[in-house]
Amino acid sequence: MTAGPLPDRLPPDAWRQDQALLALCTVLDPAGEGEQVRFVGGAVRDCLLGEAVKDVDIATVHPPQEVMRRLAEAGIRSVPTGIAHGTVTAILDRGPVEITTLRRDVSTDGRRATVAFADDWREDAARRDFTMNALYAEPVTGRIHDYFGGLADLFAGQVRFIGDPRARIDEDHLRILRYFRFLARFGVADAGSADYAACVDKAPTLMALSRERIADELLKLLATSDPVPALVLMLNGGIFRPILPEIDDAGADRVAALITREAAMAQMPDGLLRFIALLPPDAAVADRIAARLKLSNKARSRIAIALGAPVDGDAQRLAYRLGTRGALDRIALGRALSPGDAAVIADWEVPRLPVSGGDLIARGLVAGPDVARLLRSLEQQWVAAGFPDRAAALRLADQLVADWLRSSQKA
Repeated sequence: MTAGPLPDRLPPDAWRQDQALLALCTVLDPAGEGEQVRFVGGAVRDCLLGEAVKDVDIATVHPPQEVMRRLAEAGIRSVPTGIAHGTVTAILDRGPVEITTLRRDVSTDGRRATVAFADDWREDAARRDFTMNALYAEPVTGRIHDYFGGLADLFAGQVRFIGDPRARIDEDHLRILRYFRFLARFGVADAGSADYAACVDKAPTLMALSRERIADELLKLLATSDPVPALVLMLNGGIFRPILPEIDDAGADRVAALITREAAMAQMPDGLLRFIALLPPDAAVADRIAARLKLSNKARSRIAIALGAPVDGDAQRLAYRLGTRGALDRIALGRALSPGDAAVIADWEVPRLPVSGGDLIARGLVAGPDVARLLRSLEQQWVAAGFPDRAAALRLADQLVADWLRSSQKA
Protein backbone atom coordinates (compact mmCIF):
# COMPACT_ATOMS: atom_id res chain seq x y z
CA MET A 1 0.00 0.00 0.00
CA THR A 2 1.11 3.57 -0.59
CA ALA A 3 2.89 5.68 1.98
CA GLY A 4 2.67 9.44 2.46
CA PRO A 5 -0.34 11.75 2.67
CA LEU A 6 -3.74 10.33 1.86
CA PRO A 7 -5.36 11.53 -1.37
CA ASP A 8 -8.27 13.93 -1.16
CA ARG A 9 -9.43 13.46 -4.76
CA LEU A 10 -9.84 10.68 -7.28
CA PRO A 11 -7.23 10.42 -10.03
CA PRO A 12 -8.53 11.44 -13.50
CA ASP A 13 -9.08 7.88 -14.75
CA ALA A 14 -10.74 7.21 -18.10
CA TRP A 15 -14.01 5.97 -16.57
CA ARG A 16 -14.54 9.42 -15.03
CA GLN A 17 -14.36 11.01 -18.47
CA ASP A 18 -17.19 8.91 -19.89
CA GLN A 19 -19.55 11.50 -21.39
CA ALA A 20 -22.72 9.46 -20.85
CA LEU A 21 -21.83 8.94 -17.19
CA LEU A 22 -21.11 12.64 -16.72
CA ALA A 23 -24.37 13.52 -18.45
CA LEU A 24 -26.22 11.19 -16.09
CA CYS A 25 -24.65 12.90 -13.09
CA THR A 26 -25.56 16.31 -14.51
CA VAL A 27 -29.20 15.27 -14.87
CA LEU A 28 -29.28 14.42 -11.17
CA ASP A 29 -27.08 17.33 -10.03
CA PRO A 30 -27.27 20.22 -12.53
CA ALA A 31 -25.08 22.51 -10.41
CA GLY A 32 -22.35 19.88 -10.26
CA GLU A 33 -21.53 20.73 -6.66
CA GLY A 34 -21.52 17.15 -5.36
CA GLU A 35 -24.27 17.69 -2.81
CA GLN A 36 -26.95 15.83 -4.73
CA VAL A 37 -24.96 13.04 -6.40
CA ARG A 38 -21.71 11.22 -5.58
CA PHE A 39 -19.88 8.10 -6.70
CA VAL A 40 -19.72 5.56 -3.88
CA GLY A 41 -18.25 2.23 -2.93
CA GLY A 42 -16.26 -0.03 -5.22
CA ALA A 43 -15.63 2.46 -8.02
CA VAL A 44 -14.11 4.96 -5.57
CA ARG A 45 -12.14 2.29 -3.73
CA ASP A 46 -10.72 0.61 -6.85
CA CYS A 47 -9.92 3.90 -8.56
CA LEU A 48 -7.89 5.00 -5.55
CA LEU A 49 -5.95 1.73 -5.67
CA GLY A 50 -5.23 2.11 -9.39
CA GLU A 51 -7.38 -0.91 -10.28
CA ALA A 52 -9.75 -1.11 -13.23
CA VAL A 53 -13.20 0.21 -12.39
CA LYS A 54 -15.92 -2.11 -13.65
CA ASP A 55 -19.17 -1.26 -11.90
CA VAL A 56 -20.12 2.32 -11.01
CA ASP A 57 -22.58 3.00 -8.21
CA ILE A 58 -24.07 6.41 -7.53
CA ALA A 59 -25.67 7.72 -4.34
CA THR A 60 -28.17 10.56 -4.46
CA VAL A 61 -30.41 12.61 -2.21
CA HIS A 62 -33.31 12.27 -4.67
CA PRO A 63 -36.08 9.70 -4.02
CA PRO A 64 -36.18 6.89 -6.61
CA GLN A 65 -39.35 8.21 -8.28
CA GLU A 66 -37.64 11.57 -8.80
CA VAL A 67 -34.57 9.81 -10.20
CA MET A 68 -36.72 7.95 -12.73
CA ARG A 69 -38.58 11.13 -13.67
CA ARG A 70 -35.36 13.04 -14.34
CA LEU A 71 -33.85 10.20 -16.34
CA ALA A 72 -37.00 9.84 -18.43
CA GLU A 73 -37.01 13.55 -19.23
CA ALA A 74 -33.37 13.31 -20.30
CA GLY A 75 -34.08 10.28 -22.50
CA ILE A 76 -32.01 7.94 -20.34
CA ARG A 77 -33.48 4.47 -20.00
CA SER A 78 -33.90 3.25 -16.42
CA VAL A 79 -35.12 0.11 -14.65
CA PRO A 80 -36.59 0.09 -11.10
CA THR A 81 -34.38 -2.80 -10.01
CA GLY A 82 -34.85 -2.27 -6.27
CA ILE A 83 -37.14 0.68 -5.94
CA ALA A 84 -38.43 -0.33 -2.50
CA HIS A 85 -34.84 -0.02 -1.29
CA GLY A 86 -34.21 3.12 -3.32
CA THR A 87 -32.30 1.62 -6.24
CA VAL A 88 -32.84 2.54 -9.88
CA THR A 89 -30.56 1.26 -12.63
CA ALA A 90 -29.66 3.55 -15.52
CA ILE A 91 -28.78 1.77 -18.75
CA LEU A 92 -25.79 3.41 -20.45
CA ASP A 93 -23.57 2.24 -23.31
CA ARG A 94 -20.77 1.60 -20.81
CA GLY A 95 -23.08 -0.70 -18.86
CA PRO A 96 -25.66 -0.42 -16.08
CA VAL A 97 -25.18 2.19 -13.36
CA GLU A 98 -26.99 1.69 -10.05
CA ILE A 99 -28.38 4.88 -8.49
CA THR A 100 -29.46 4.53 -4.87
CA THR A 101 -31.17 7.08 -2.67
CA LEU A 102 -29.46 7.85 0.64
CA ARG A 103 -30.88 5.51 3.29
CA ARG A 104 -30.98 4.59 6.92
CA ASP A 105 -31.97 1.23 8.33
CA VAL A 106 -35.29 1.03 10.15
CA SER A 107 -35.03 -2.67 11.00
CA THR A 108 -32.95 -5.69 10.00
CA ASP A 109 -33.15 -9.43 10.61
CA GLY A 110 -29.71 -10.49 9.41
CA ARG A 111 -30.95 -11.30 5.91
CA ARG A 112 -32.83 -8.22 4.72
CA ALA A 113 -33.39 -4.68 5.88
CA THR A 114 -36.28 -2.26 6.00
CA VAL A 115 -34.99 1.16 5.06
CA ALA A 116 -36.13 4.76 5.09
CA PHE A 117 -34.86 7.32 2.61
CA ALA A 118 -32.66 10.07 4.03
CA ASP A 119 -30.72 13.13 2.96
CA ASP A 120 -27.73 12.83 5.29
CA TRP A 121 -24.54 11.53 3.67
CA ARG A 122 -22.94 10.44 6.93
CA GLU A 123 -26.08 8.55 7.93
CA ASP A 124 -26.00 6.71 4.62
CA ALA A 125 -22.33 5.88 5.11
CA ALA A 126 -22.99 4.55 8.60
CA ARG A 127 -25.21 1.74 7.30
CA ARG A 128 -22.53 0.36 4.97
CA ASP A 129 -20.32 -2.58 5.86
CA PHE A 130 -16.63 -1.60 5.78
CA THR A 131 -14.93 1.75 6.06
CA MET A 132 -13.23 1.30 2.66
CA ASN A 133 -16.66 0.86 1.06
CA ALA A 134 -18.07 4.04 2.59
CA LEU A 135 -15.99 6.43 0.49
CA TYR A 136 -17.85 8.95 -1.67
CA ALA A 137 -16.47 11.13 -4.47
CA GLU A 138 -17.95 14.11 -6.27
CA PRO A 139 -18.33 13.38 -10.00
CA VAL A 140 -16.98 16.71 -11.29
CA THR A 141 -14.14 17.51 -8.89
CA GLY A 142 -13.38 13.99 -7.69
CA ARG A 143 -13.25 15.31 -4.11
CA ILE A 144 -13.47 12.47 -1.61
CA HIS A 145 -15.76 12.38 1.39
CA ASP A 146 -14.59 9.98 4.09
CA TYR A 147 -16.71 9.75 7.24
CA PHE A 148 -15.17 6.78 9.04
CA GLY A 149 -11.46 6.63 8.23
CA GLY A 150 -11.87 4.49 5.14
CA LEU A 151 -8.97 6.11 3.27
CA ALA A 152 -6.48 5.27 5.98
CA ASP A 153 -7.84 1.72 6.26
CA LEU A 154 -7.74 1.22 2.49
CA PHE A 155 -4.11 2.21 2.16
CA ALA A 156 -3.13 0.30 5.31
CA GLY A 157 -4.82 -2.88 4.06
CA GLN A 158 -7.14 -2.95 7.05
CA VAL A 159 -10.63 -4.35 6.54
CA ARG A 160 -12.68 -2.75 9.30
CA PHE A 161 -16.39 -2.74 9.98
CA ILE A 162 -18.04 0.64 10.48
CA GLY A 163 -18.78 1.05 14.16
CA ASP A 164 -19.56 -2.06 16.23
CA PRO A 165 -18.65 -5.10 14.10
CA ARG A 166 -21.19 -7.32 15.85
CA ALA A 167 -23.96 -4.83 15.12
CA ARG A 168 -22.94 -4.68 11.46
CA ILE A 169 -23.01 -8.48 11.24
CA ASP A 170 -26.41 -8.64 12.95
CA GLU A 171 -27.72 -6.39 10.17
CA ASP A 172 -26.56 -8.84 7.48
CA HIS A 173 -24.95 -12.16 8.36
CA LEU A 174 -23.38 -12.38 4.90
CA ARG A 175 -20.97 -9.68 6.02
CA ILE A 176 -18.98 -12.41 7.75
CA LEU A 177 -18.07 -13.96 4.41
CA ARG A 178 -17.68 -10.54 2.80
CA TYR A 179 -15.17 -9.67 5.53
CA PHE A 180 -12.95 -12.59 4.51
CA ARG A 181 -13.39 -11.86 0.81
CA PHE A 182 -12.28 -8.27 1.29
CA LEU A 183 -9.47 -9.46 3.51
CA ALA A 184 -8.30 -11.78 0.73
CA ARG A 185 -8.45 -9.03 -1.86
CA PHE A 186 -7.35 -5.91 0.00
CA GLY A 187 -6.32 -6.68 3.53
CA VAL A 188 -3.66 -8.02 5.82
CA ALA A 189 -4.69 -11.07 7.87
CA ASP A 190 -5.03 -10.10 11.53
CA ALA A 191 -6.27 -12.78 13.92
CA GLY A 192 -6.11 -10.29 16.76
CA SER A 193 -8.57 -7.75 15.40
CA ALA A 194 -11.97 -7.06 16.91
CA ASP A 195 -13.49 -7.51 13.46
CA TYR A 196 -12.13 -11.06 13.14
CA ALA A 197 -13.27 -11.86 16.69
CA ALA A 198 -16.79 -10.68 15.84
CA CYS A 199 -16.87 -12.93 12.75
CA VAL A 200 -15.78 -15.92 14.81
CA ASP A 201 -18.37 -15.18 17.48
CA LYS A 202 -21.16 -14.70 14.95
CA ALA A 203 -20.28 -17.59 12.61
CA PRO A 204 -23.34 -19.69 13.65
CA THR A 205 -25.60 -16.97 12.25
CA LEU A 206 -24.49 -17.96 8.74
CA MET A 207 -26.95 -20.83 9.00
CA ALA A 208 -29.79 -18.32 8.59
CA LEU A 209 -28.62 -17.33 5.10
CA SER A 210 -29.78 -18.87 1.85
CA ARG A 211 -27.30 -21.38 0.50
CA GLU A 212 -27.21 -19.51 -2.81
CA ARG A 213 -25.90 -16.35 -1.12
CA ILE A 214 -23.28 -18.37 0.74
CA ALA A 215 -22.11 -20.07 -2.46
CA ASP A 216 -21.95 -16.81 -4.40
CA GLU A 217 -19.86 -15.08 -1.75
CA LEU A 218 -17.55 -18.06 -1.25
CA LEU A 219 -16.86 -18.37 -4.98
CA LYS A 220 -16.01 -14.66 -5.13
CA LEU A 221 -13.63 -15.08 -2.20
CA LEU A 222 -11.91 -18.03 -3.84
CA ALA A 223 -11.49 -16.11 -7.11
CA THR A 224 -9.21 -13.51 -5.49
CA SER A 225 -5.52 -13.73 -6.34
CA ASP A 226 -4.57 -15.55 -3.12
CA PRO A 227 -7.40 -16.53 -0.79
CA VAL A 228 -5.32 -18.96 1.27
CA PRO A 229 -4.45 -16.66 4.24
CA ALA A 230 -8.14 -15.76 4.56
CA LEU A 231 -9.14 -19.43 4.31
CA VAL A 232 -6.69 -20.31 7.08
CA LEU A 233 -8.21 -17.63 9.31
CA MET A 234 -11.68 -18.98 8.52
CA LEU A 235 -10.67 -22.52 9.38
CA ASN A 236 -8.88 -21.50 12.56
CA GLY A 237 -11.94 -19.53 13.66
CA GLY A 238 -14.47 -22.23 12.83
CA ILE A 239 -16.23 -20.05 10.24
CA PHE A 240 -16.98 -22.99 7.94
CA ARG A 241 -18.21 -25.31 10.69
CA PRO A 242 -21.89 -24.23 10.75
CA ILE A 243 -22.36 -24.33 6.97
CA LEU A 244 -19.62 -26.53 5.45
CA PRO A 245 -18.26 -28.78 8.22
CA GLU A 246 -16.58 -31.04 5.63
CA ILE A 247 -13.94 -28.39 4.82
CA ASP A 248 -10.69 -28.76 6.76
CA ASP A 249 -7.07 -27.64 6.74
CA ALA A 250 -6.24 -30.11 3.97
CA GLY A 251 -8.65 -28.19 1.75
CA ALA A 252 -6.70 -24.96 2.22
CA ASP A 253 -3.50 -26.86 1.40
CA ARG A 254 -5.07 -28.15 -1.82
CA VAL A 255 -6.09 -24.63 -2.81
CA ALA A 256 -2.52 -23.43 -2.20
CA ALA A 257 -1.16 -26.24 -4.37
CA LEU A 258 -3.72 -25.44 -7.06
CA ILE A 259 -2.66 -21.78 -7.14
CA THR A 260 0.92 -22.89 -7.80
CA ARG A 261 -0.19 -25.11 -10.66
CA GLU A 262 -2.46 -22.38 -12.05
CA ALA A 263 0.59 -20.16 -12.36
CA ALA A 264 2.56 -22.92 -14.11
CA MET A 265 -0.35 -23.41 -16.53
CA ALA A 266 -0.86 -19.64 -17.05
CA GLN A 267 -4.48 -20.00 -15.85
CA MET A 268 -6.51 -17.15 -14.41
CA PRO A 269 -8.00 -17.60 -10.92
CA ASP A 270 -11.11 -19.74 -11.15
CA GLY A 271 -13.42 -19.62 -8.14
CA LEU A 272 -15.25 -22.85 -8.95
CA LEU A 273 -12.07 -24.81 -9.59
CA ARG A 274 -10.64 -23.59 -6.29
CA PHE A 275 -13.92 -24.56 -4.62
CA ILE A 276 -13.41 -28.08 -6.01
CA ALA A 277 -9.92 -28.11 -4.49
CA LEU A 278 -11.33 -26.94 -1.16
CA LEU A 279 -13.84 -29.80 -1.05
CA PRO A 280 -12.98 -33.33 0.12
CA PRO A 281 -11.62 -35.17 -2.97
CA ASP A 282 -14.58 -37.56 -3.06
CA ALA A 283 -17.04 -37.09 -5.92
CA ALA A 284 -20.07 -38.27 -3.93
CA VAL A 285 -19.32 -36.07 -0.91
CA ALA A 286 -18.53 -33.10 -3.14
CA ASP A 287 -21.80 -33.50 -5.01
CA ARG A 288 -23.78 -33.54 -1.77
CA ILE A 289 -22.11 -30.29 -0.76
CA ALA A 290 -22.78 -28.77 -4.19
CA ALA A 291 -26.44 -29.80 -3.94
CA ARG A 292 -26.66 -28.28 -0.45
CA LEU A 293 -25.33 -24.98 -1.83
CA LYS A 294 -27.74 -25.27 -4.77
CA LEU A 295 -25.02 -24.94 -7.38
CA SER A 296 -26.11 -25.18 -11.00
CA ASN A 297 -26.23 -28.50 -12.83
CA LYS A 298 -23.37 -27.25 -14.99
CA ALA A 299 -21.23 -26.59 -11.92
CA ARG A 300 -22.11 -29.96 -10.40
CA SER A 301 -21.20 -31.70 -13.66
CA ARG A 302 -17.82 -29.98 -13.67
CA ILE A 303 -17.23 -31.09 -10.07
CA ALA A 304 -18.17 -34.68 -10.94
CA ILE A 305 -15.78 -34.76 -13.90
CA ALA A 306 -12.93 -33.18 -11.95
CA LEU A 307 -13.22 -35.65 -9.07
CA GLY A 308 -14.25 -38.71 -11.09
CA ALA A 309 -12.44 -42.01 -11.64
CA PRO A 310 -8.90 -41.85 -13.09
CA VAL A 311 -8.45 -41.93 -16.87
CA ASP A 312 -5.31 -43.45 -18.35
CA GLY A 313 -3.39 -41.94 -21.22
CA ASP A 314 -1.73 -38.76 -22.36
CA ALA A 315 -3.19 -35.26 -22.35
CA GLN A 316 -5.08 -35.69 -25.63
CA ARG A 317 -6.67 -38.93 -24.53
CA LEU A 318 -7.64 -37.29 -21.26
CA ALA A 319 -9.22 -34.38 -23.13
CA TYR A 320 -11.05 -36.74 -25.45
CA ARG A 321 -12.61 -38.64 -22.56
CA LEU A 322 -13.35 -35.69 -20.28
CA GLY A 323 -13.46 -32.67 -22.59
CA THR A 324 -10.76 -30.01 -22.60
CA ARG A 325 -12.16 -28.26 -19.53
CA GLY A 326 -12.33 -31.50 -17.55
CA ALA A 327 -8.80 -32.47 -18.55
CA LEU A 328 -7.38 -29.07 -17.62
CA ASP A 329 -9.21 -29.20 -14.30
CA ARG A 330 -7.69 -32.56 -13.43
CA ILE A 331 -4.21 -31.39 -14.38
CA ALA A 332 -4.60 -28.19 -12.34
CA LEU A 333 -5.89 -30.17 -9.36
CA GLY A 334 -2.90 -32.53 -9.55
CA ARG A 335 -5.16 -35.50 -10.32
CA ALA A 336 -3.60 -36.27 -13.73
CA LEU A 337 -0.36 -35.69 -15.62
CA SER A 338 1.58 -32.47 -14.91
CA PRO A 339 1.13 -28.73 -15.58
CA GLY A 340 3.40 -28.94 -18.63
CA ASP A 341 0.92 -31.26 -20.33
CA ALA A 342 -1.75 -28.54 -20.30
CA ALA A 343 -0.15 -26.72 -23.23
CA VAL A 344 -0.75 -29.75 -25.47
CA ILE A 345 -4.53 -29.44 -25.20
CA ALA A 346 -5.07 -25.76 -24.39
CA ASP A 347 -5.92 -24.95 -28.02
CA TRP A 348 -6.51 -28.50 -29.24
CA GLU A 349 -9.88 -29.12 -30.86
CA VAL A 350 -11.12 -32.45 -29.54
CA PRO A 351 -11.84 -34.62 -32.62
CA ARG A 352 -14.83 -36.85 -33.24
CA LEU A 353 -14.56 -40.42 -34.46
CA PRO A 354 -14.67 -39.98 -38.27
CA VAL A 355 -16.46 -43.29 -38.80
CA SER A 356 -20.16 -43.97 -38.28
CA GLY A 357 -22.32 -47.01 -37.79
CA GLY A 358 -23.40 -46.63 -41.42
CA ASP A 359 -19.78 -47.11 -42.50
CA LEU A 360 -19.67 -50.43 -40.65
CA ILE A 361 -22.98 -51.57 -42.16
CA ALA A 362 -21.61 -50.70 -45.60
CA ARG A 363 -18.78 -53.14 -44.85
CA GLY A 364 -21.05 -56.07 -44.19
CA LEU A 365 -22.47 -55.72 -40.68
CA VAL A 366 -26.19 -56.12 -40.11
CA ALA A 367 -27.86 -53.21 -38.33
CA GLY A 368 -28.27 -54.00 -34.64
CA PRO A 369 -26.36 -54.18 -31.35
CA ASP A 370 -23.23 -55.59 -33.02
CA VAL A 371 -22.75 -52.28 -34.84
CA ALA A 372 -22.67 -50.30 -31.60
CA ARG A 373 -20.35 -52.88 -30.02
CA LEU A 374 -17.86 -52.78 -32.87
CA LEU A 375 -18.08 -49.01 -33.09
CA ARG A 376 -16.93 -48.82 -29.46
CA SER A 377 -14.04 -51.18 -30.22
CA LEU A 378 -13.12 -49.11 -33.26
CA GLU A 379 -13.16 -45.95 -31.15
CA GLN A 380 -10.74 -47.52 -28.68
CA GLN A 381 -8.34 -48.47 -31.48
CA TRP A 382 -8.67 -45.03 -33.06
CA VAL A 383 -7.85 -43.28 -29.77
CA ALA A 384 -4.90 -45.63 -29.16
CA ALA A 385 -3.62 -44.85 -32.66
CA GLY A 386 -3.57 -41.12 -31.88
CA PHE A 387 -6.81 -39.96 -33.54
CA PRO A 388 -5.87 -40.57 -37.21
CA ASP A 389 -7.88 -39.11 -40.11
CA ARG A 390 -10.92 -40.71 -41.74
CA ALA A 391 -8.93 -42.68 -44.30
CA ALA A 392 -6.83 -44.31 -41.60
CA ALA A 393 -9.89 -44.82 -39.39
CA LEU A 394 -11.67 -46.60 -42.25
CA ARG A 395 -8.69 -48.94 -42.64
CA LEU A 396 -9.04 -49.80 -38.97
CA ALA A 397 -12.75 -50.38 -39.58
CA ASP A 398 -12.01 -52.66 -42.56
CA GLN A 399 -9.77 -54.86 -40.45
CA LEU A 400 -12.13 -54.87 -37.46
CA VAL A 401 -15.18 -55.84 -39.55
CA ALA A 402 -13.25 -58.49 -41.47
CA ASP A 403 -12.03 -60.09 -38.22
CA TRP A 404 -15.53 -60.01 -36.78
CA LEU A 405 -17.10 -61.57 -39.90
CA ARG A 406 -14.52 -64.37 -39.91
CA SER A 407 -15.10 -65.12 -36.24
CA SER A 408 -18.89 -65.10 -36.64
CA GLN A 409 -18.73 -67.47 -39.62
CA LYS A 410 -16.60 -69.93 -37.63
CA ALA A 411 -19.13 -69.76 -34.78
